Amino acid sequence: MTWWGHSSMTIDLGSVSVATDPLLTRWLYHLHRAAPEPPEAATGADVVLISHLHHDHLHLPSLARFKPGVPIVVPRGAPAAVKGLDSHELIEVEPGDSVTVAGVSIEVLPAKHDGRRDTLPRRSREVPAIGFRFTDGRTSVWYPGDTGVQREFDDVEPVDLAAVPIGGWGPTLGDDHLDPEEAVAAVGAVGARQALAVHYGTYWPLALKRLHPRNHHRLFVTPPQRFLRAAEQTGLEAVPLTPGFGERIEVARPVGRE
Repeated sequence: MTWWGHSSMTIDLGSVSVATDPLLTRWLYHLHRAAPEPPEAATGADVVLISHLHHDHLHLPSLARFKPGVPIVVPRGAPAAVKGLDSHELIEVEPGDSVTVAGVSIEVLPAKHDGRRDTLPRRSREVPAIGFRFTDGRTSVWYPGDTGVQREFDDVEPVDLAAVPIGGWGPTLGDDHLDPEEAVAAVGAVGARQALAVHYGTYWPLALKRLHPRNHHRLFVTPPQRFLRAAEQTGLEAVPLTPGFGERIEVARPVGRE
């Protein structure tokens, strides 16, 4: 797998590549990316998973860089709320659904998050934020999207890899995101063998670093260290992995697991 920053990943399951919430731009409105824009390799995928309608997760210019026809799994109601998705095959899902796309079995999970498109509050009000558990039959991955703490974490079948959000871009995190300590608890509830921390350290409003330096330090700089420390303190078997942008990680599959 490769983490491109924020919640953008490419996960190779055998011969199938899965991309999550691609955000491949240097700027997003007032948010500035802390690293160079990802290369074209970030747009190679057999299926794309979109967790909710926020601009930093459903980013139309980034999706346009993927090959036409690549299927995109979106929350049910997304095409009616967000125009500009017509060049791809859209698969609408909601929590509780199970679909197979490009050889990947995908379970759709609930997320505790207000995933409405902020520019279209009425039309997007009923579109749920979602998470995913997916597998090629050999290796399994849990990606919850943006979410707060949920009792439903206990219901997710154990996975080989959890890709969990641990931060945000401020000025506060709120109860519909996971902080590093909550993310470690979520990994423990699901039962993941290894964990990758995402959704931190990528985008930040330029002025906010100067206006709220403590928040910048807490939400942008220190989340991976806090994630590692919490994992060590709880004795989780999961191994937190926090690579730099664009670094590829090989995750070995244990014998006897999916």
